[in-house]
Amino acid sequence: MTHHFILADADKCISCRTCEIACALAHLDGVRDSLNSNNFSPRLQLVKTFKVSVPVICRQCEDAPCAGVCPHDAIVGGKHGLEVIQSRCIGCKSCVVACPFGAITVVVRQPHGNETQRSLSSEAHKCDLCSHQAAGPACIPVCPTAALRLVTEADLQRQTSEKRLRTAREDAAIRHF
Repeated sequence: MTHHFILADADKCISCRTCEIACALAHLDGVRDSLNSNNFSPRLQLVKTFKVSVPVICRQCEDAPCAGVCPHDAIVGGKHGLEVIQSRCIGCKSCVVACPFGAITVVVRQPHGNETQRSLSSEAHKCDLCSHQAAGPACIPVCPTAALRLVTEADLQRQTSEKRLRTAREDAAIRHF
């Protein structure tokens, strides 16, 4: 499995939260008019400080600590990244503690409609690259400053090759100094 991930550029982010809104809307299971403060749960979180603002997003780790600690194997590899199988998730928060990026949250779900007999349930939320949408991640195309981009294995290989070439040229320039 090749893991893709979304990379955020803090120099371009303007803290508009458009990415969070797009993400929350993309995960409403088709009930877009029902977005409110009770069910606003984007899979990325904007972190704002005095000097920087940037969304924190799951890095889709190859050897993911969150998947390794899940007692019910609820975090599994999907087509391009890790996904949470909600039917297996017990909301224990082990994945939240294990994630080195702070990119997982546990959300308490309210019963829907006639489900008054059902108690509250907790489920882990993390970026799933909008795997349920053919168009891919909802956050990327709506960012007004293009601060978000999808990084693929090919992108990583190209960047590594460019860095190696730059290093080789710099080393050669030093030797001829």
